[in-house]
Amino acid sequence: MSPVPMRGMRDLLPKEVELRHSVINTIRAVYQSYGFTEIETPVVERAELLNTGEGGDNEKQIFGVLRRGLDIEEVKNIESLQDLVDGGLRFDLTVPLARYYANNQANLPSPFKALQIGNVFRAERPQKGRYRQFTQCDIDVIGETSSLVERELALATSEALLKIGFSDFTIRLNDRRILKGIVEACGFTPSEFDLVFIIIDKLDKIALDGVAAELDERTTNDEAVTKLVDFLRRAASADVDPFAELPAMIDTAAITDLQSIINDLNEQADGNFVVRFDPTLVRGMGYYTGPIFEIEDKDFPSSIAAGGRYDRMIGKYTGTPVPACGFSIGFERVIALLEERGATVSEAKEKKVIIYTPEIVSVRTVLKLAKEARATGETVLVQSRKKNTKKQLDDLTSLGYTAFCLLEASDSPLQFKDLTK
Repeated sequence: MSPVPMRGMRDLLPKEVELRHSVINTIRAVYQSYGFTEIETPVVERAELLNTGEGGDNEKQIFGVLRRGLDIEEVKNIESLQDLVDGGLRFDLTVPLARYYANNQANLPSPFKALQIGNVFRAERPQKGRYRQFTQCDIDVIGETSSLVERELALATSEALLKIGFSDFTIRLNDRRILKGIVEACGFTPSEFDLVFIIIDKLDKIALDGVAAELDERTTNDEAVTKLVDFLRRAASADVDPFAELPAMIDTAAITDLQSIINDLNEQADGNFVVRFDPTLVRGMGYYTGPIFEIEDKDFPSSIAAGGRYDRMIGKYTGTPVPACGFSIGFERVIALLEERGATVSEAKEKKVIIYTPEIVSVRTVLKLAKEARATGETVLVQSRKKNTKKQLDDLTSLGYTAFCLLEASDSPLQFKDLTK
């Protein structure tokens, strides 16, 4: 039997977990200071909730959960494997949040500011830095139409990133209404919008030539493709104002709102980050309806945080429209960058270890001494003395312990020595 984790999964060592917990605690504290309250949703959700068509490619990566109580005859007569599945592991925290709000609306304030930190699962192809189980840190505001929400979500997320050690990042903004106006002005029909968005969303990966080739291959309107590619080329130029390149027919209210959000965020940035309009920004989820965001770091090829407004999703469960907007930190990407940069956890208090010789000092005695030491608020580990004491102390140092006491007599007082020297 192999001890290796399943493909796409991983074990985390103590130092890795320590850093993750430290970062999560910092993010949580920032979000709570903005008035967000933490909730939890089940890891397993109903299959019909996860397969609405709004989750983009993530719906192709769901880990299905088989129905309980199946008999052999049912299995023999199935037409599709999906007939055996009635649940699945959540692929993000937003879709479960919509169900959660619909189910608990009567017991929640309005607007409701939700904070979620939890694992999600996607059956994608594993590669370096990408796993099938990963953590997301989300904040959402439900029940508020004002664009104050977009501003506050972006500022809270930016502050969290600054507090954990990031700076000089860029927040890119677009609006789904503007994006639809662009492709419509180029000549695409509404039935083609989603396909065109999916292709534009690949711009960072396959470049403009790749986008043009895929548009040619998968759509039939050559003139619309030419106009869109020309627009994307102009919009990518550093010498032009992307707002000035927008077609005249686009919703002016959406443009004005987005310009106002960008100006306000830049004013609050204090030189720590930059906010700019990017008309090529899509975000892969089909549920977005208004402003969308991505935060990129200069040392990472993909976004480290993202989000947007999704005013139509929750209404499908409540029966009435419910405005909502959210932002998610790409926790695994953030951790990978911090580890590359040598980030460590600064200990809030000293970690000590009592090492005793079992043949001389009783377990009862050492446990009593450790309890008394912990009562003062100290972190105290108890270990029996190993044959190779030097290696034992080296291992403890690697775990962040800074002081030790070699207890070699039952009546000896605790006298700790510096473990780092």
